[in-house]
Amino acid sequence: MKLIILGAGAGGGLPQWNCGCQNCSDARAGRIPRMTQSSVAISSDGRDWVVLNASPDIRHQLDAAAPLHPRGLRDSPVSSVILTNGDIDHIAGALILREKSPFALYATTAGLDIVNSNSVFGVLDPELVSKRQIALDARFDPLPGLSVTPFAVPGKVALFLEGETLNLEEVGEQTVGLLIESHGKRVAYVPGCAAIPEWLLARLENLDLLLFDGTVWNNDDMQRTGTGEKTGARMGHVPQNGALGSLAQLAAVNGRKMYIHINNTNPILQPDSPERAVVLNAGWEIASDGLEITL
Repeated sequence: MKLIILGAGAGGGLPQWNCGCQNCSDARAGRIPRMTQSSVAISSDGRDWVVLNASPDIRHQLDAAAPLHPRGLRDSPVSSVILTNGDIDHIAGALILREKSPFALYATTAGLDIVNSNSVFGVLDPELVSKRQIALDARFDPLPGLSVTPFAVPGKVALFLEGETLNLEEVGEQTVGLLIESHGKRVAYVPGCAAIPEWLLARLENLDLLLFDGTVWNNDDMQRTGTGEKTGARMGHVPQNGALGSLAQLAAVNGRKMYIHINNTNPILQPDSPERAVVLNAGWEIASDGLEITL
């Protein structure tokens, strides 16, 4: 199984266009690497690829990844896109893929409702782009030799769907993780997760690689950096730090573990920060744009 981290950042990427925090300033100055918004490409043979979440940065991401370049005059190795939720940083890139190349768009009923109810997605030619419904815990094969099983994780609806009442840890089709299996290897992709209950831990056993939500270090990252008032919990993301954070909760999960979907304010992005040292000393890796992984 082959993977390419197309984008390691959370919504807005690094640097975020309107942010002058230390991380964003350092990224602009070239002191720390830039990150585009979270997306992963995965393949069973290195020729045909599935993209997990269509980031708004997808044009740049595909251009930066040589295995995803056209193989002919009008061609794309991208055979399908799978959506894990309806966040703008995961669905807006589908609009970039409108230039008359066929692919399949997979999403839960909740995800397809978002696409089908918004007329702007009509730019995706229905004769070329097939929309395929996926169900929780039901395995499907987007490519020969590669299977995917979506599973629910605690989360919230996309920002533009929020109403007067809001469940920040809702469990259902609005936020899913993906178990990907190929050639006897197992990968879980969970870019958004609001809590880690015992039943989710059971889902994450016996993996060769876990790509997990690394949005915030502490729940109040944005407040501490003066960049906003929203907490990680309000955005639907479990922090890395603390007794209920992912570092502690996932400590017993074996296999390779890597944080992805990292917010521009997260201190682990600084190479000499104590927070980064804690993450690395705990055996975790930190995703970066362009990273290629073979399992």
